[in-house]
Amino acid sequence: MDIIRIGTQASRKGPADWFTGDVRIDPLFDPNEARRAAASLVTFEPGARTAWHTHPLGQTLIIVSGCGWVQKEGGPREEVHPGDIVWFAPNEKHWHGATATTAMSHIAIQENLNGQVVTWLEKVSDEQYLNS
Repeated sequence: MDIIRIGTQASRKGPADWFTGDVRIDPLFDPNEARRAAASLVTFEPGARTAWHTHPLGQTLIIVSGCGWVQKEGGPREEVHPGDIVWFAPNEKHWHGATATTAMSHIAIQENLNGQVVTWLEKVSDEQYLNS
């Protein structure tokens, strides 16, 4: 058994290369010898979002507060609310974040494949974000 105590892992600002707007990342757990999953609580202020990205083994989002938008490449932008669970398939190009007027927090879970959990791509433009 392993207990990770609250406050033992520092919050950090979402890097500008990966996010647009104000984003806070609170790590929950990382892969280890027996677990290949990693998880973080990610909080997006209104208008904040990820860049387009993929995950080699997919990603699960659990929406915990606020109201957000998620979109896979070629699909419509979808609104998500607390309690919603979003699954992005392996290597599915997508983005996620807050709506233009409401903050959103989610738990993001993704698995490590050969040391990689995410491939970051181009930023989501304001036009893509607002008009998808």
